Amino acid sequence: MFEGFETREIDCGDATLFCRIKGSGEPLLLLHGYPQTGAMWAPIADQLAERFLVVVADLRGYGRSSAPESTGGEAYSKRRMAGDMVALMSALGHERFHLAGHDRGARVAYRLAFDHPEKVMRLALLDIIPTLDMWERMDAAGMISGYHWAFLAQPNPLPERLIASDPVFYLDHTLAGWTKAKSTAPFASEALAEYRKSFSRPTAIHGACEDYRAGATIDPAADEEDRKAGRRLTCPTLILWGTDGTPAKKGDPLTIWRDWADDVEGQAIDAGHFLVEEAPEETLAALMRFFGA
Repeated sequence: MFEGFETREIDCGDATLFCRIKGSGEPLLLLHGYPQTGAMWAPIADQLAERFLVVVADLRGYGRSSAPESTGGEAYSKRRMAGDMVALMSALGHERFHLAGHDRGARVAYRLAFDHPEKVMRLALLDIIPTLDMWERMDAAGMISGYHWAFLAQPNPLPERLIASDPVFYLDHTLAGWTKAKSTAPFASEALAEYRKSFSRPTAIHGACEDYRAGATIDPAADEEDRKAGRRLTCPTLILWGTDGTPAKKGDPLTIWRDWADDVEGQAIDAGHFLVEEAPEETLAALMRFFGA
């Protein structure tokens, strides 16, 4: 994976972030989601690097990035994680950049765009609706299919200890369950090996749980503050979602995002949750059209 990409570890204050870099042109930062690493972007990263200077980062607590100790999600709020990315891009010499995120990375991405609007040129969010909307629209069916939102947010050490008893089983079960085919087949063997290695580290399990603890408390509170203050995303924003993903079950994703953003476009992709790996060609085409506009 990532042939020809430079690898760097960037000190961002209380976290050290691992990233892969390749290309030239306008900078484009790519953020992964749970329970993955930056390896999720491998199917389309080379093609994007033909047009952009691509930076593929591992979020704090994931992959090869450090996992700071935390209680109650404090060190894993999307505001803190967005600050990591601002620091990383600044260290690489980029004060303005395009930004695309999937899953948890998309939550970091839209928080970055709210808190640092001067940094983001164009924003792409893959298979999410805002965190506050997720909780407000959670019904019985949603709690069954999205049980991990509440499970991972339980106080330490309950989810950490249960997952650590068989982390590869939990990872594979989660990945397969969120695909349209209910299989790990869409994931390249090298990427799957990286996910398994990363997710087997106790510090990564804890970091991911802290990410979701913040997602149940700190992050929706930040969204609520923005809503009450009338703050909106002002950069051009692309919304992509899987026909069999979570946002498709919560209403029309574009209608939901238009309550939060001024300039929104988007489309459904024939996939489950993992658009890049389940439908790389269609996802790449949509991203190239949007960021190349």
